[in-house]
Amino acid sequence: MALADNAGCAKPNEDFPFPDIIELNVGGQVYITRHPTLVSVPGSLLWEMFTQKNIRSLARDSKGRFFVDRDGFLFRYILDYMRDQQLVLPDHFPERSRLQREAEYFMLPELVKMLAPKLSKQNSLGDDPCQSDPEELSPNAEANRNLTSASAMLPAAAAAAAGPGTAGAVGVGAASADVRRAGFITIGYRGSYTLGRDSQTDAKFRRVARIMVCGKTSLAKEVFGDTLNESRDPDRPPERYTSRYYLKFTFLEQAFDKLADAGFHMVACNSTGTCAFAHDQTDDRIWTSYTEYVFYRE
Repeated sequence: MALADNAGCAKPNEDFPFPDIIELNVGGQVYITRHPTLVSVPGSLLWEMFTQKNIRSLARDSKGRFFVDRDGFLFRYILDYMRDQQLVLPDHFPERSRLQREAEYFMLPELVKMLAPKLSKQNSLGDDPCQSDPEELSPNAEANRNLTSASAMLPAAAAAAAGPGTAGAVGVGAASADVRRAGFITIGYRGSYTLGRDSQTDAKFRRVARIMVCGKTSLAKEVFGDTLNESRDPDRPPERYTSRYYLKFTFLEQAFDKLADAGFHMVACNSTGTCAFAHDQTDDRIWTSYTEYVFYRE
């Protein structure tokens, strides 16, 4: 008799054209949910698809699942909202604007309002933990950067007006205050080596090809100066973050020395590795690793 229940879910009947359990293929991601969930928001695109349209008119994939050509990763949050009309996102969610676009496509106006940037009375973005980069959305970001640059120039101008004796003192004080700004810098590199049957004699190490630098642009330039290669991200503003810089040298100890001289100390490190056979006819194995070191200055 259990087959009767399964048959009711698998095949639609005349009285109820859609099954109670529905499988969806959204951009290659498979979701399984109940029909009442998909029609819980009247007027939405999903409500229209699964109430107003004929079941045979909806697109399906090769497995017979209903197909929706949208972002499969973000659809999980759309489906969560359809369940209880509440929005719960991870901390520092980086896809907020894209999720808002998905909400517009699925015709969910209340969800669109929840995802809209919140403005304070001063017309600036509020403290929303889901905003990945508030500077990009703030209408006053450029003005704030200009004010910051102007304030940084004031001590030098005052020192020049006061005379050469005081200029050096003021300049040193401003430089030391600037150098001691807190922040994180992450150093990462990839390395590989080949091990033969006799690992003591057949090890063939490959030199580190490139040392990557991740962190705030101003801190990276302060620490590494002319040894920092900015060609992959040349126009990054000083107060923004980047993960595209790398060093012009390939000695990790040299990078560590520069960080130590600037007052940074290591707070974390991690490494991952993979192994593969170099040739089908030999036992030589190629090990590839990626390692990161996280430095912090108070």
